[in-house]
Amino acid sequence: MIRRSAALVVGTFDRSLMSIDYARAAAADFSAMQTGFLRLRLATNLSQQKEREAELDVMAKTFYEDLDISATRSQSVRARRAAETVKNAVDGWQRSRGDIDAQLPLPEVLAELDGYSKTVDHQIDLLINLTAGDGFLYRQQALRSISTESELDIGFTFGALLLSALVTWLVAKRISGPVSSASAIAALIARGDLDVAIPEGRHDELGDLLRSMAIMRDSIRTMMQTEVSQRRSAQARLVDAIENSREGVLLVDTAGRIVVSNSPLAGFFGDLNELLAPGASLAKLIRAVAQTKVIEESRQELDALPWSAAHDAPGTVEIGLLNGNWLRVSWCPTREGGLVAFFSDITQSRSREAQLTQTNLWFDAALTNMTQGLCVYDSDARLKVVNTRFRDIYNLSADQIPIGTPIETVLATLLSSIDDNSLSVDDTRAIRERIARRAVFAQQHELTDGRVIAFSHRPISDGGWVLTYEDVTERHRSEARISFMARHDSLTTLPNRALFGERLEQALAGLEHGAAFSLLLVDLDRFKEVNDTHGHPIGDTLLRVVARRLLACARDEDTIARLGGDEFAFIGTGVRDAYDAGQLAARIIQTISQPFVINGYSLEIGASVGVVVANADNRDADNLLRDADIALYAVKKDGRGSYAVFTPEMEIALQERRLLEHDLLQSLAEGQMELLYQPKVALADGRIRGFEALLRWNHPTRGVIMPTDFIWLSEEIGFIEKLGAWILHQACKDAAHWSYTLKVAINVSPVQFRSGQLIRHLEAALADSGMPASRVELEVTETTLLHENEATLATLRAMHSLGARIVLDDFGTGFASLSYLRSFPFDRIKIDRSFVKDFGLRNDADAIIRAIVGLGKSLRIPVTAEGVETDEQLALVRAEGCDEAQGYLISEPIQAADVAALVARLAPAPTASTPADGIKTGPAPYAAPAENRAACPR
Repeated sequence: MIRRSAALVVGTFDRSLMSIDYARAAAADFSAMQTGFLRLRLATNLSQQKEREAELDVMAKTFYEDLDISATRSQSVRARRAAETVKNAVDGWQRSRGDIDAQLPLPEVLAELDGYSKTVDHQIDLLINLTAGDGFLYRQQALRSISTESELDIGFTFGALLLSALVTWLVAKRISGPVSSASAIAALIARGDLDVAIPEGRHDELGDLLRSMAIMRDSIRTMMQTEVSQRRSAQARLVDAIENSREGVLLVDTAGRIVVSNSPLAGFFGDLNELLAPGASLAKLIRAVAQTKVIEESRQELDALPWSAAHDAPGTVEIGLLNGNWLRVSWCPTREGGLVAFFSDITQSRSREAQLTQTNLWFDAALTNMTQGLCVYDSDARLKVVNTRFRDIYNLSADQIPIGTPIETVLATLLSSIDDNSLSVDDTRAIRERIARRAVFAQQHELTDGRVIAFSHRPISDGGWVLTYEDVTERHRSEARISFMARHDSLTTLPNRALFGERLEQALAGLEHGAAFSLLLVDLDRFKEVNDTHGHPIGDTLLRVVARRLLACARDEDTIARLGGDEFAFIGTGVRDAYDAGQLAARIIQTISQPFVINGYSLEIGASVGVVVANADNRDADNLLRDADIALYAVKKDGRGSYAVFTPEMEIALQERRLLEHDLLQSLAEGQMELLYQPKVALADGRIRGFEALLRWNHPTRGVIMPTDFIWLSEEIGFIEKLGAWILHQACKDAAHWSYTLKVAINVSPVQFRSGQLIRHLEAALADSGMPASRVELEVTETTLLHENEATLATLRAMHSLGARIVLDDFGTGFASLSYLRSFPFDRIKIDRSFVKDFGLRNDADAIIRAIVGLGKSLRIPVTAEGVETDEQLALVRAEGCDEAQGYLISEPIQAADVAALVARLAPAPTASTPADGIKTGPAPYAAPAENRAACPR
């Protein structure tokens, strides 16, 4: 019986403590499963999702194992029922998690799982409370069992004594004297004196009786010692179990006095150890805790609690401590009329709940402030959730569509706001049918005020569905604009090259059905001059007006497109022959040639038109464009301002151009390029200051070709980069052999600036020749400055920093002369030969030269007049104050080998102010040699 008592105590220990620990472990496992699910939903790629799904499976397995152990070891029917309820709730949570649509927003996912989560949390708390309460019930049962068995043992003992007394009495009748001493010994044993001495008996019945009494005395003594020892051991194990519990435990007797309290409880309440000692008053403990340990809100709640030994109802409350921790206090009465209370630290769970609450607040804020309208319907097709944005989109009030409104009513309300052409009653019926099929779909409709609304439907697992609405008006308009701009020119809104290609293919396809058309390529003449003179804003406006004039020449079935720059294309539908096509081209030229008045400027440009008549033999779009381009090239070659209809002979001319292009590409490798040098003399003393390098192409069959006849071609085909580098190297190499006082001027193409390699080529030429940069003058035109001016100015500054001198060539013929004189410190200005040619013949030329020279003096920039071919021109530019002159009057271009001889020949003769040593002491005006005047071209 004693062993049964010990086993009951051990069972109390195992079943109460270990079952509680495993129940808590199950609660922690479920919290980990919830966290794992959130991490799974937030995973951004498939590998993360698989990894976190595997982690979630491991957590679920651990949860079920802990829950099963807790239920098994509790040995309580109530605990096993609570465990089964917990398992069913978690199973439901798992199934609901698996059925949730992956595209469902996270707030709705959490809302759907919230019911299962709350059930799991509640049932686990109940399981812990039941397990803890049953543990103490088992303890009380063990104590009662030990007490009962002890009483039975004593009863059996006294029964044995009475039996012995009876036997003694019976024997005493026979042997009264001998047994009197045995009777006295039995009386002592009966009174509990187990140390009484029993004399040795004789080998008779009395002796056997005394020996039996000795054995009985020893057995009773051993039994009592064992019972006391086991009772003490059971008490110690129970105390250890309570002491080692993670929860605070408080046991109160019927008088409201503390019987047992453990270390965790003392840890929760710090310095209240005296009030936790056995025998202390529960009421005093509660008052002390309320006054010194808990926050104000919990203090008021704690004061109102019905804690007393006489109160037979269990309860639970959560209290906040001043140190920031939170405790859950659960209590229940004992069978003896006392009270047992458990104190659990719920700080972390409270923190998670607070985080979840905050997350829900954020989701509510997101729902309220999201840019999309949202409606959630239940399985009965009634509105359950609607946000403010939905009502704003359709200008509805909360009264028009309250929560619980059937979807039929909502759709009927929306139908009144929708353009009938966009969403009809049949469309509404189709939407209802797709919703009934739980189909996923998206659609757009237009409201009566012109706004476009996109909405989408997604079913959810509980039989309801979610509808989202978004105002995509701007996106719709932007897409329309993007679609339009992708096929139209942004400046003129005419069809661009892509749409023109489609129209051309359509026109070619119509040839099979007897249709006819002609293709015209229109290129504007002198448009570049407008850009250079008046700037790009004026040029852009001019292109827009040109587009309108071209449209005035077209019919509805015609197509006019801008292919780029100042080039347009015209598809004349129904224009069957060259005559009609020529008439159309002439009308276009006449229309474009009329003066334009833009921003107060009167502008005159022209047009060149290349024409090709489509026919059954030419149905390839690329070939048709090529033929029109060949015809346009023929017009440009003949002087522009006219039109030409394509003929096969024009293709021969194009082949000639291609041959010239081929020869140009081979010219450097075959040594056909040559530099000649024309001197520039100072008008003050007649000395040669330097030479300008002039390029010549010595073609093996065509003879000498001037730069004006091939430089443009080299720029078009990209050969100018290689050719320009060669010119820099050759000019520096030649000039390196001249006198150190002579400079070499090198012309630079605008295309060279755009390549970004000009600085590198210049540095290489200087390094290879040993030529100092200060003897190099780089001549640029105003056209160069108009293209990508910031990058061009940066390149000019880099060349200037090397020591090279920068000369502004052909000054006065462009638009931005004065602005660039301010933005860059040019070292010299060259007056264009067109002004020098008319100098003295036209007043405007005189005024321009006079203004340029005056500007140069004001800015302290030397001025060179180029193209001087007569004595009169020389005298005039000298009189106006030009510093240098260049032209055939001084010398025609010569080879590098003749430079030294020319310098010597043109050196001024000594004058009266020139000593015999040749050092001049005063200036003498320059006069051109007579042989040069005779050789000067007229």
